[in-house]
Amino acid sequence: MKRLLDCTASDFEQMTGQDLKKAIIASEGRTILSEVIGAFSPLYPAVTNAEIAAAFGADLILLNFFDVMNPSVESLPEATPAEVVRQLKKLVGRPIGLNLEPVDLQADKLEALQQLPEGRMATDASLKRAKELGFDFVCLTGNPKTGVTNAEITKAIELARAAFGSDGLIIAGKMHGAGVAGETGSSMMTEETLHSFVEAGADIILIPSPGTVPGFTVEKTAKLVELVHQKGALAILTTGTSQEGADEQTIKQIALNSKMAGADLYHIGDAGAAGIASPENIMAYSIVVRGKRHTYVRMAASVRR
Repeated sequence: MKRLLDCTASDFEQMTGQDLKKAIIASEGRTILSEVIGAFSPLYPAVTNAEIAAAFGADLILLNFFDVMNPSVESLPEATPAEVVRQLKKLVGRPIGLNLEPVDLQADKLEALQQLPEGRMATDASLKRAKELGFDFVCLTGNPKTGVTNAEITKAIELARAAFGSDGLIIAGKMHGAGVAGETGSSMMTEETLHSFVEAGADIILIPSPGTVPGFTVEKTAKLVELVHQKGALAILTTGTSQEGADEQTIKQIALNSKMAGADLYHIGDAGAAGIASPENIMAYSIVVRGKRHTYVRMAASVRR
């Protein structure tokens, strides 16, 4: 097994979700995941947002706002719906995952919520469809104003494990309140919640990076990460509160604080412009957590390797 740092496109083609997990562990806190929106017109329409994120150093690509019942990615060369994800994987040479949202219809709302199509929600049918389309991993989380709760995430983890099987890779957690009362700020993540996610079958627990959600200090986040590790899971620390569109110095501070808190891998969100973080911020984040050597190699490596 290689470190994910050393993997190229031909390696990723052969890897299961659990292989990816081992490769992440071997990389010792030096894996970058970039979230992008394929349903929007890209930052530069000549290429997809996924290609831009990969070119600026992302190891893993996470698609948001993707409807599995109507597969489509803007600026992708013509492909049948069934081949959209596989075609995108060929272009970027990286593992590609999917956000699906465990919406709680009984959630105590803080604001008016959006109504999502079935293909974006974490249902049994959508999870099975995601597997059929060729996604390498799934992330169970909530966008703003969606009504996703921790209780529904726990249920969705069990559905995802059944759909993706024992070799599948499942990420789960909240990076902000998602419009739900009682799950905002420092009350968003508790030890009980972490335990329920791991027991349900999640491989990687999603926790806000220090400084991205009120109350999430380096100390608090580090304690949560330690609990995740004690339970045998990994921790991904997230920048998903539109700070991915902040200046590079802010990104660097978040990155270094996340490293100190013990992150196994790092998420940078899609709310910069046109459904992607500023490409310079993706690169800056990568350089902080693993230096120019690994960043430039990831940026330069051909998808034909």
